[in-house]
This record gives sequence, C-alpha cells and structure tokens, in this order.
Amino acid sequence: MGLPRGFVFLLLLYLFQVSDTSLVRLNENGYEDIIIAIDPAVPEDETIIEGIKKMVTTASTYLFEATEKRFFFKNVSILIPESWKSRPEYRRPKQESYKHADVKVAPPAVQGRDEPYTRQFKECKQSGEYIHFTPDFVLGKKENEYGPSGKVFVHEWAHLRWGVFDEYNEDQPFYKASSKKIEATRCTAGITGMNKVYKCQGSSCTTRSCRTNSTTKLYERDCQFFPDKVQLEKASIMFMQSIDSVTEFCKEGNHNQEAPTLHNLKCEHRSTWDIISSSEDFNNSSPMEASPSPPTFSLLRISERIACLVLDVSGSMTVSNRLSRMNQAAKYFLMQIVENKSQVGMVYFNSKAEIKSELIQINGDTERNQLMAALPTTASGGTSICSGIRTAFKVFENGKFQTNGTDIVLLTDGEDSTAGACIEEIKESGAVIHLIALGPSADLAVKNMSTLTGGKHLLSTDDAQNNGLIDAFGALAYENADVTQKSLQLESKGVILNNNLWLNDTIVIDSTVGKNTFFLVTWKTSAPGISLWDPKGTQITNFTVDMNSNMAYLNIPGTAQVGTWTYNLEAKADQEILTITVTSQAANSSVPPITVNAKMNKDASIFPSPMIVYAEVVQGYTPIIGAHVTAIIESSKGKIVELELLDNGAGPDAFKDDGVYSRYFTAYSENGRYSLKVRADGGTNSARRSLQLPSGRAAYIPGWVVNGEIEGNPPRPETTDSTQPVLENFSRTAIGDAFVVSNIPSGPLPDRYPPGQITDLQATFDEKEIHLTWTAPGDDFDFGKVQQYIIRTSENLIDLRDNFDKALQVNTTNLLPNEANSKETFVFKLENISEENVTHIFIAIQSVDKSNLISKLSNIAPVALFTPQAEPSPDDPGSPGGNSHSGVSISTIVLSVFNENEDAIFPLWTASLYVSNFRWSLSPFSVFKKMTFCYPHFHIL
Repeated sequence: MGLPRGFVFLLLLYLFQVSDTSLVRLNENGYEDIIIAIDPAVPEDETIIEGIKKMVTTASTYLFEATEKRFFFKNVSILIPESWKSRPEYRRPKQESYKHADVKVAPPAVQGRDEPYTRQFKECKQSGEYIHFTPDFVLGKKENEYGPSGKVFVHEWAHLRWGVFDEYNEDQPFYKASSKKIEATRCTAGITGMNKVYKCQGSSCTTRSCRTNSTTKLYERDCQFFPDKVQLEKASIMFMQSIDSVTEFCKEGNHNQEAPTLHNLKCEHRSTWDIISSSEDFNNSSPMEASPSPPTFSLLRISERIACLVLDVSGSMTVSNRLSRMNQAAKYFLMQIVENKSQVGMVYFNSKAEIKSELIQINGDTERNQLMAALPTTASGGTSICSGIRTAFKVFENGKFQTNGTDIVLLTDGEDSTAGACIEEIKESGAVIHLIALGPSADLAVKNMSTLTGGKHLLSTDDAQNNGLIDAFGALAYENADVTQKSLQLESKGVILNNNLWLNDTIVIDSTVGKNTFFLVTWKTSAPGISLWDPKGTQITNFTVDMNSNMAYLNIPGTAQVGTWTYNLEAKADQEILTITVTSQAANSSVPPITVNAKMNKDASIFPSPMIVYAEVVQGYTPIIGAHVTAIIESSKGKIVELELLDNGAGPDAFKDDGVYSRYFTAYSENGRYSLKVRADGGTNSARRSLQLPSGRAAYIPGWVVNGEIEGNPPRPETTDSTQPVLENFSRTAIGDAFVVSNIPSGPLPDRYPPGQITDLQATFDEKEIHLTWTAPGDDFDFGKVQQYIIRTSENLIDLRDNFDKALQVNTTNLLPNEANSKETFVFKLENISEENVTHIFIAIQSVDKSNLISKLSNIAPVALFTPQAEPSPDDPGSPGGNSHSGVSISTIVLSVFNENEDAIFPLWTASLYVSNFRWSLSPFSVFKKMTFCYPHFHIL
C-alpha cells in the first residue's frame, strides 16, 4: 500500500527542513505560536506576566515599522511554572514546552548582570536558539542601561529569527577609519557622541579624554563611546535600538561596511536589511496597507506529565534480543526517569492494539512496580502503528484527560506502510509523539510524527553493547520539569567481554549532583560480578538483582559522596555483553546542575552536504568552557564514528569560549538514520564557568551625552580570568535526536568535501610587513590538511569579496599548511602600494585540497596603513587623547588674541564646531588680565 499523497508531501518537507526547536510560523505577516516561558527558578510574580504583555505589544508596533510594514506579532503563549498558583485563566499547554521556548524569562546567567541576549551559535542567516530576558529586565528596571523592553525585543528577535548579528563589537570598540581617524565601532557612522573615560567612586564621577594605546594606536581599554541623547539618525536597531530616533535596520545606503562589527565579520560586510530581505519570511510576504491588531496572549500553566508507553510487540521484536532489551530500557524509564506525580499508561500493538494499563499516578515504588509488571513477555504478528496511537488516545480519554499536552512514547522496529493514515489525527490531537526507532528497518515515514508534534526522534541499533535503547529511554525526561528535578546521565557504557575479563572504570559525581543517584548494570547471558567503591574506599554491595530482566540496580540513599567512584564488572560468560548506566539529580534545588545538550544543525542531509554537531555545556544559563567533549555517532547498522568537539571559534564554531562545542560530520557510511550521543567531562583542571558577556546581546549604554555633559549609568561588573575558578571534575552524557542521511552512493565515496571556511583571519601591519594568523581548516572541512592557501589583497573590500579571483595574489610558495585546527601564521611584505594614497588594504584566503576543491572565501581582514589621528583634547592639548564627537567634527576653530603691542599670538580659547551641538571649551585666561584686547583672528585648521 502506498503512502497518501499528503503524507508524502509532509515527508519531503521534513527531509529538506532545518532542525529548529521553535514552533513559530509566519501567517499573513503575523508571527504565530511564539512561546515565552517563565523559568521554574523565577519566584511567583504576576507583574512579570503583565511586563511580558507590555513588552510584546510595544515590540509588535516597533517591528511593523522597522520592517516597512511587513511583520508583527500575532499571538503569544506564556508558559507559567507549575510552582505558581493555579488560576482560572491558566490553561494546560498542548505541545508548548520549555524545549520550544523562543524567549526564556530566567535568572541572569551571571549574578547581577541583566543583559538581554540571544543564544546564537550558527552561521549568518540561521536562526538562534532562544532569547534570554531576566525578570528585572521584563519588569522595566533596566531601561536606563538597555532601553525600552519592546525595542530591545525587536533587536533580539532579529538575532533569533533572521540570524543577523550586532552592529557593535566590545572586543574592538574602536577602529582605524578610512578618514584616518579613530572611530567608534557602530552602524551607522552618523550616530554622534563622545569618546571618554568615565570613572565613578561612590557618588563622585570624573571624566577625561581618551589616550591612545602605544601598541594598537587606538584608544585605551577604558575609553567608551557615549552617544548623544538627541540624534537624527534612524539606524540601526542592531547597533543601539535604545536611541529614540532609531527605528530602522541599516541598509545599503547607510551601512558602515568598514567598522569591525560582529555583523560585518559574520555576514560578509552586508547590511542587516540585506540579510533580512533575503530571508524566507521576507520572500513570502508583502507590505500591509493597514496597521495590524495588537497581539493576543494565552496563559498556559505547566502541570503534571500524562504519558502512555506504546510498545511494539510484533514478531520482529524477537530478533536480536529486542524484546528483552526493550523491557530493560522501559524498566529503567519507569524506575528512574519518569517523575513522581506523573500519570502513565501502557499499550501494546502488533497488527492490532490493546490497553495493558490505564493511567496510573506515580507516587512511589508501588505504582512503578505495577507498571513494570505490565511489560510484555511475548511478541508475534504484524505492525499497525496507527492502532497503537489511537489506543493511546483512548487511555487518555478513559483517564478523563484531553489529548492536549500528553506524551506518547512510541517504540517500534518494523515497517508500516499504513502509518500515514493517522497523521491528521495526530496533528489535531495536541499530543507529543516521541519516537524510538529500534533497528534499521523502522519505517522512516513514522519519523514525521515526532517532527510534526515537536517530539524527540531517537534511534537504537541492534548492537546491544552500545546501550542505545537505555540511552533513548533515558533521554525522555519531561520537557517541562525543573532541571533540578530531572535525572541526568553521568555514565553510559557497554562492552563485549570474554570469560573472566573485567570492565573496570571510574565515575565522577560532582557537587552539583548526587541526589537519587542510580546505578544500572545489564547483561546478555549471566549475571556478572559487581564491585563498587565510593570516594572514601567503602565497598557498596547491596545491588538488587533482577534475573528475569538481566539487570541489577542500586539507588544511593540521600546525597551521594562527591568524588570519584570506582566500579569493576566481571563477566561470567564468553562474549558477554555488559552495560552500565549511572544517573543522578541535582544535589540542591536552588543550585542548577551542569547539563549537556546535544543536537545536529538539521534533521536531514542529502549527500554530500555536511552536518554539524553541537554540544552545549552549561550550568543553568552559564556556559562551561574548557571541557573535553566527544560526539559518538552511530549508523542504524552499528558503525560508530567518534568526533572531538571544539569551542575554538573556528570552522563551524561561531564563537570561541561560549560553551558550545562543535564539529563537522561527513563520515557517512550508509543511507538512513544515525544516532547522536555526547560525552563531556571537566578535563584535567581545565573546565570553568565563563563569565564573559554573551554574544548576540543588546548594547549596554554606559551613559548619554546631554547638553555636552555625560550622564553616566552604573558600570557593569568587570570580569577577569581570576574570577573564573577551575571547576571540580564532572562527567555527563547526553542523547541528541536522530538524523537522516540520503543519496549516499554505493562503493568508495568520492571526494566531494572542500576545505572548511576560515572564519578567524586576523591581520596586523608592522613596518611594511603584514602579519596574518588564522586557524587551519582541513582537507574535508575541519579534518586533515589542505594542499595550499590562496591569499589575495585589494584596496576595495567589496571588490575583494565579489571578485576574489581578480584580486592581487600574494606569493605563498613557502607557506606549508598545518593540520586542521592548528594555528597558522604568515608574514609578507606590501608591494606596489602607496601608503599616501591608500588608507587600507583588505585580505582574504581560500584553501585548496588535494582534489582541487576550493573552500568558501574567508572572512575579510582589513589592515590600516597609517597611524590614526586621535581627537584633539582641550583638557590636555599636548596629549594624544580626545573627547570630541566621534566622526562629526566639521572643523576646529582656534581663537587667538593679540597683545596690542606684541606680534606674538597667545591662544586663549579653543572651540570645536559640531553639526548637532555647538559648544565652547575655554582655557583659563587669568594670566592675561593686564592685556589690551583687539579683534580676534580666526584660523580655520
């Protein structure tokens, strides 16, 4: 029987879509199904809900005008924690969850810092993960520092939805402009203000001019750009949306291409509007004639989990010990993963389905044991997935629940050509389908059920030693549960052992976990000898042994000791398969544990398109850097590839030291599904919490210039390496969704992978020599070694970008490439360039591999061929400091007064004339009291 046409279309749509946890869709110019989630760690405060409504409503109007009457916010769901009191207006969520939240209202990543930001770690034009606002920001307590919340929301929405970046750069706050002056990094360059050092001690504040650094020739580290409070410029929202006059994004006509903004660095120096107007949203919309209605809001309060296990008991489940392994994994889920107060039912299906357990609320071991006793012992017959799902709906109805917001855990190993018949029912139900595909034959079409409902898609192979089925069930913790109440996987390992051989290893339990710590050991043939020692050397022996299920387990009472636990497993049979799994929960409900989130950049790929593995290591919202992170990728037939993931800011890694570790994956071995597991550990005295400011954030306003004087805001707390202590060691494993690869040719794969793009090229100029540094790409993206580099220069940035092959080539005969991810350096001399006539040259690189495949063009590195002029300083005329309005001084007028009887000139006053503000800076003239004045002489310099 063929698949219905509608389902085939949905499947094709799935195969080409980009993985994204967001449920947002654009409908007739309005964004629908936006989810704003209040984190469970936020104390109950109804005014936060009102603050969210106000923010979104004002943002909708601002967004509509900023996008030339194209986009607005139509409807928003506000997700309210279960710990908040129930109210009549609160409804139960459907498929909305913290996993799908577009905005998270949560405590700050670092105490005392309320910067709004977007978690953004992909390429230009690719959507971000979520926006993080703190409660104080939503309540309007940070407007002085960041501007009105509605305008900031639009700034962050542009990050999230369209993948643009900030048009400032706090790592490079000033640059050498083509005017040969030091300019503040900004877009547009027409934004006026002062460059000043502003320091406060208590209530006393001082202002002085900026001095230049002798090495960089730019302003010193403490120098800041203070914008004028009153401006005329309308752009740009991605620079400083808090300025009253700013209502637009930078466009081609006013885009500052030469400033080293993050957007220029990440988006090929194209304007923000250029990126937005090339988006799918823009191409599928037209400007509106009438103004839109205000957004509507739904208030959804988290409640207990309602779930049904839908288990395949068809004849193919007798193959490769699948039925026994399913029971082991399901018992693990029921013992350790599913939360107290949850309601759980169970359905079997083969060619038909039956209810094995109605919903049971889990209050303790009694209910868990009752459900475990209902697990299947035999398997036979065909496969009807829709029968299983429809029967699960009956379980919910029998429990007096609607299907909205329910979870269906669907495990199947077989093909089912009729699976498309219930797609519409699933979509209308509001249930979330989590698919566990067991073995290589599980029908790919069923995957779309989880995609359409926002559920997980997990894969387990028939290779029992890889522990995949237990990992899959372990990944099904309730999405809406507080992270401090979830079981986190510390260890998952499996091996094949010969008789009398041991599996010996250690497990680290760090201080952020330790509550409800659970050890699970499984075997295939005979129960192994099990020895476990705590960090003090005390042996633990009281494992519960379940011979019927080939498993033994132990729950550590109270909070497990922090430190290294040692275990020995002794095999009692030839070719024995042993696995060990360890989980634990947060030791303290007020201290978030270290967690790992694993994902691919998309759900599906068509050869030879590469995929990217991402692993985010965090504690709450604070990134953990310096960890050792490895991805284990397994095909449906059991072939395993391990990748060391890097947080080095090169290749697919967008930002160095942001707690996101990544790597390209190209080692495809076959068509079909692949599973993803990530291991992370603290390394050896290396992992630490990152206190650096997150990327993709609204600009902090240090203060405003009002009537020529600075009105400063409180400075942000400074962070240095000394405030980032090394963490104790830790270990975590995490499971990501399965992904699908198609169109892989049979036989040896052709070389279709070019070198990776260089993204961190930097250039400096020193005595007619250019010094370049970058991270080496690989022969295949970020693996191996390239054959050669092509380096070209141009006096015009856009010409170099758009006509690289015609630009002047640098001799690289002596440049021998290094292995991927190592540091490259190269020095060359400038030739045929007149420094008097050229202010900058621009440099870019392409890499070539052994098959003559060429990489994408690198980022473009500018080099200034001059020492920039600092602004004249009236408070210290002889110094190189400066304080005048950056980039807008028309001229300097020197007012000189002549003694009536002398020809000497005594400068008494200096003045600067500005477009937006005319002001005089006066020097003391008491020494000239006895002078007779005549008409002053004006010298225009």
